[in-house]
Amino acid sequence: MRTHSIAGGGGLRLHVDETGNPDGKPILFIHGFSQCRLAWRKQTHSDLAREFRLVTIDIRGHGLSDKPRHAYHDPELWARDVQAVITELSLSKPVLVGWSYGGVIISDFLRVFGEDGIAGTQWVSAVSRLGEPLMEGKFLGDDFLGLVPGLFSENTEESATTLARFLRLCVRNEPTPEDLYFFLGYNTLVPPYVRQGLFARNVNNDGVLQDARKPLSLVYGEDDQIVSPRMCTHMEQLARHATVSTYPNVGHMPFWEDPERYNRELRDFRHRV
Repeated sequence: MRTHSIAGGGGLRLHVDETGNPDGKPILFIHGFSQCRLAWRKQTHSDLAREFRLVTIDIRGHGLSDKPRHAYHDPELWARDVQAVITELSLSKPVLVGWSYGGVIISDFLRVFGEDGIAGTQWVSAVSRLGEPLMEGKFLGDDFLGLVPGLFSENTEESATTLARFLRLCVRNEPTPEDLYFFLGYNTLVPPYVRQGLFARNVNNDGVLQDARKPLSLVYGEDDQIVSPRMCTHMEQLARHATVSTYPNVGHMPFWEDPERYNRELRDFRHRV
C-alpha cells in the first residue's frame, strides 16, 4: 500500500491510497457521504489487486483529507479533486467508481472535464442529484431522512447514536460488531459541519448521464434503505447504454455485502473498457 497527499481543488490536501498491480488498468474508487477510503477494503484486499491498479481517495472533509468549514458547495472544486488524483498519479484512462454521494462527484467531474480522460464509470447505489432535485423524485429512504438532523448535531452522544443507526441502515442485515465499530471509526472522523456542507448543495446532473457515451455500469441493492431503487430506474432511463446489476437481499453497500459477486462483475467491467 502506497499513500499520497495530493493538492485538490483550491489546494485542499487529499489523502489517497494506492495498491495492486502498478502496471494494471487503474480503478479510482470514490466513497460516499460521511465515509472514507477504507470502505473499499474488500476490494483493495482482494484478488482484484493482482490485476488492477486500485486507488482509493478520502474525499474532501473525510478520512485523513483536509476538513475546512467552507469548501463543499462549488462543483468545480469536487471535479478538480478527481482530476488532481488522475493527473498526479498518471492514471491512464481509469474507471471511476462512485458510491452513493460519489455519483455526484463523478458527475461534477464529467461536467467540468468530460469523458476523454477516462475509460468508463460505475455508479454504486449512487445519485446524480442533491437537495431539492433529489427530494422531488423521492429518491431517498424515509428512515434515512429522519436521521439527517442527528447527523448534523454537534452533541457528541446524539451524533454517535445517529451514526450507528445510519450505518445499520446501510446494510440489509445487522452488521457484526466488528463491522459496525469499523464503520463508526471512520464515520466519526467527519465533522458535522462537513456533513451539512455536503447536504447543502442543490444539484441536478441528470444531463451528464444523458450525454455520457463511455461505458457506464449501474449497481444497486434491491433492499437499499438509503437510496431508493427508483434512482437506479431513473438513471437507467437517462443512460440507455448502461449495464445494470441489481443485488437481491442487499442494501446500500453491494461491494461490502456481496463482495464476491461485486468484485467479479467489476473485474469483468474493467476488462471490457
